[in-house]
Amino acid sequence: MDNTKQTVVVTGFGPFGEHAVNASWVAVQELQKLGLGKKVDLHVLEVPVEYQTVQSLVPSLWEQYHPQLVVHVGVSGMATTVTLEKCGRNYGYKGLDNSRFCPDSQCCIVGGPDCIDSVIDMESVCKRVSASGLGVTVSVSKDAGRYLCDFTYYTSLYLSRGRSAFVHVPPIGKPYSGPDLGRALQAIVREMLELPEQEEICCHHLHSMTSS
Repeated sequence: MDNTKQTVVVTGFGPFGEHAVNASWVAVQELQKLGLGKKVDLHVLEVPVEYQTVQSLVPSLWEQYHPQLVVHVGVSGMATTVTLEKCGRNYGYKGLDNSRFCPDSQCCIVGGPDCIDSVIDMESVCKRVSASGLGVTVSVSKDAGRYLCDFTYYTSLYLSRGRSAFVHVPPIGKPYSGPDLGRALQAIVREMLELPEQEEICCHHLHSMTSS
């Protein structure tokens, strides 16, 4: 690869429900401290737990930064591992957000496909991070939960033609600290960028951006 810098956007969520401190945003802030190396421009953003904000914010990330990769991070109260989500779902959004709002359609994109898979090989990322001796357990899932996490992921996958990722983290201290989660995110994003298929996607994405 050449020395052109890659642009990566990583988002975490703000407080909601019982999560007065959202572990996802803590983890993303820890990642920001660590960085992704000199060849990666890292941009981080805290996303409010609101459907309508997500609908406007996610497109703006792609338009503003033209990133090679966007990684969304969310918290799961049921998780005990750092979980890589393989796909986003379009339907089944019934839970109210922080503004007591829920889409009337209960879906992300009216007329969109039921499910969109990430082009990133999550199984491969999981194996490579697990083999690195990080001390944080990583797993893979096919269900991001039908709330703002899943809603955000599907929206991003739809806009990016699959060039997005979603990572669920457990609450802080159950069992991992914020710095633990930050190190895990750093390792995960680095592995995603190093996958051969991701490099091809990045090159194609850069070409389409310059030719459009």
